[in-house]
Amino acid sequence: MHQEKPYSQACENNKPFILEKLSLVFNTPGTILEVGTGTGQHAVHFARHLPHLTWQPSDHPDNYQLCRPWLEDTGLTNILAPVPLNVVDTEWPIPDIQGAFSANTAHIMAWEEVVAMFSGLAQRLREGQAFCLYGPFNYNGTWTSESNRQFDQYLRARNAHMGIRHIEDMHDMAARIGLVLESDFDMPANNRLLVWRKR
Repeated sequence: MHQEKPYSQACENNKPFILEKLSLVFNTPGTILEVGTGTGQHAVHFARHLPHLTWQPSDHPDNYQLCRPWLEDTGLTNILAPVPLNVVDTEWPIPDIQGAFSANTAHIMAWEEVVAMFSGLAQRLREGQAFCLYGPFNYNGTWTSESNRQFDQYLRARNAHMGIRHIEDMHDMAARIGLVLESDFDMPANNRLLVWRKR
């Protein structure tokens, strides 16, 4: 057992609520790609509670090993080894997938990387398969809460390419590549879970 593992309090807070929705969307066996696995807390929780799924962790090549302590301590057989994934690359080193999930990535990535993530997934998902995206989003051109406004300003101060994305921009971009927003779930702490379906 690893004595010290990377830890995200946000993951601990939101994982039961995300799991509730993922269990509705990913209700048949298949391999689910997680883009931006981070610490691995989500991967372990979802793989443990959704044993009919095979979970494929991935993250940026500079960060993809971060989740290994959590993965190695679980003993779960339905989590694959993490793979290095830069979404802007043409070739993705991933197996055949039947769905995808990502949490708190769209506001960290540059917009071009968000587009690349959606485009890459649209190429690899088949008709009817889903991409679930969790995080904060803006609606009607503005923030949904004061805390989101402050968070957005914090992100932009860190790096100009970061920021909470507008749902209208997401709609337009996704529609052009064949992903349609099927569900928009209200989540705690002013977050959403968006379910995009390949058409």
